Amino acid sequence: MSVQQLLALEPPGWGGYLLEGLLTSLQVALAGYLLGLLIGTVGATIKRGDNLLARDLVSIYTTTVRAIPELVLILLVYFALPEAINQLLQALGLTKIEIGGFAAGVMVIALVQGAYATEVIRGAINAIPPGHIEVAHSFGMHPFKIFYRITLPEMLPSALPGLSNLWLVATKDTALLAVVGFTELTLAARQAAGSTKHYFLFLLAAGVLYLLVTLISNQVFRYLENRTSKGARHA
Repeated sequence: MSVQQLLALEPPGWGGYLLEGLLTSLQVALAGYLLGLLIGTVGATIKRGDNLLARDLVSIYTTTVRAIPELVLILLVYFALPEAINQLLQALGLTKIEIGGFAAGVMVIALVQGAYATEVIRGAINAIPPGHIEVAHSFGMHPFKIFYRITLPEMLPSALPGLSNLWLVATKDTALLAVVGFTELTLAARQAAGSTKHYFLFLLAAGVLYLLVTLISNQVFRYLENRTSKGARHA
């Protein structure tokens, strides 16, 4: 078969299968990334708060998660966590559960992204002049209004470069789900290569697709950085 036939979108070509794997990878990455941003925002707020116990717990979380390789976390979430939960459910007389590859991927990426995003967001908030928030408090603004009207707009220019890197890390981390048999782009490429024996072609195709995601993502985040930093440049 020619290269065009091998990469055709319709069978017996494998192009459509690769694109399905890419879509699945992006779905896992996006869901985990957004949850990670939520975790990071909460974690950064806690680390800047006055509750010493909560701050210590968040520090333990961020340090532990950043120290453990993502591959180990995936294996823990996919194999060890369901076993521990099911033992507890069995003791309570409840039905066992299963954690699929999609859910495991989202959970791991969210945990990892949350740990790194906590530090990125905390650093960006610390870069805001304290007087801006103090003035808002003096006017009696609600903490939530202070966040979305002052903290969020002023921290984004500092946070976006780090958050863009975290998004790219999330897209690449989805490849680790291949070890638990979840069909994302990397496993799809391996299956296509194994069936056709054209390893170089399909692994190169997967690499090109990852590169396209990176290039498009860079443009999106560059646009966002320009939009959020426009006021700062004029100032």
